[in-house]
Amino acid sequence: MTVRAGREFLAIPGPTTMPDEVLRAMHRPAIDIYSKQMLDLTESLLGDISKLFATKGKSYIYIANGHGAWEAALSNVLSRGDKVLVLESGRFAIGWGNAAALMGAEVEVLKGDWRRAVRPHEVEERLRRDKEHTIKAVVVVQVDTASGVQNDIEAIGKAIKASGHPALYMVDTVASLGCMSFEMDKWGVDVAMSGSQKGLMTPPGLGFVAANTRALEVHKKANMSTPYWSWSEREGTENYRKYAGTAPVHLLFALRQAIDMLHEEGLENAFRRHSLLGEAARRAVAVWAEGQVLGFNVAEANERSNTVTTVTMSNGHDPAVLQRYCKDKCGVVLGTGIGDLSGQAFRIAHMGHVNAPMLLGTLGVVEVALNALKIPHGKGGLEAAVSYLGEEVAV
Repeated sequence: MTVRAGREFLAIPGPTTMPDEVLRAMHRPAIDIYSKQMLDLTESLLGDISKLFATKGKSYIYIANGHGAWEAALSNVLSRGDKVLVLESGRFAIGWGNAAALMGAEVEVLKGDWRRAVRPHEVEERLRRDKEHTIKAVVVVQVDTASGVQNDIEAIGKAIKASGHPALYMVDTVASLGCMSFEMDKWGVDVAMSGSQKGLMTPPGLGFVAANTRALEVHKKANMSTPYWSWSEREGTENYRKYAGTAPVHLLFALRQAIDMLHEEGLENAFRRHSLLGEAARRAVAVWAEGQVLGFNVAEANERSNTVTTVTMSNGHDPAVLQRYCKDKCGVVLGTGIGDLSGQAFRIAHMGHVNAPMLLGTLGVVEVALNALKIPHGKGGLEAAVSYLGEEVAV
């Protein structure tokens, strides 16, 4: 017996659930990729992507996922043998560093752990010790979707500046762009990258990179660049060069619709929505944690992200059993624990196309599963989330 009907609801951190309006935007014929219509679409998207990154620098669109955008960011500003300092706070900055190593960079990891954010003073101290300026770039994620941590990108930028070190500051915003504040120019970020499938509510397949003037200058001397990723190759009057070939027309239709929806809502309102829903999820988990089985992966409350909550399970309880119940019996797909948290955690995504009914439904299903599986937990997690939203959402 189940209580599910219709399609499954994805409460995973990507690809996230897409609005029907975005799906419908793709259901139309392709257009001439050499037409003014195509040129206008490209220019509007590049301008809006720069606005999302909050930069006056250049932005680029790639037919790629976030891993491709990692390569695009690295290859345009590094030369083989350059040292990259990776700031660990979960899986994904490490992954970016692994990509750099495979591309020919020397990689050093500033050791952190999966339960806390990067400590800016540790970054400053490491850079001050690099008297020869062998470190050419510092890479970090704003939100790590494996650990659920949110790094203070502004504070890390201030630490880099205080050190007096000339390394480029590079930030992954795959799990944060469009969901929370990101101020590329104001925070001193030189290169930022993202993807389409999370906060931007678009199918996987588009990667974005933004570069400021300093990064563009470094690019002129970098020797890792290859024809597809190269910023230089994407300049010129021919519109197809913006995509290094045929444009991904239907993905661009989808992205245009998604960004239009963000504009209609207002970015600040979207940020507030994510903040409210993130805290509502945390209120529920905090109550469930009273049973001494469930808990937060991220130890400090102010370092937990507004886009994904990583929930650990202990005392011999397998999160896969909970996930299977939620999916098979109720049609809700939770994110699995990955990397160091494989088999130890599940993840609740609250990013992109998500609202109160979606989140409260997900929390309710988790609570049903906890009861059905007789997993010890504090009672009233869903009620705590409802109460919080009722207090915070104005009449």
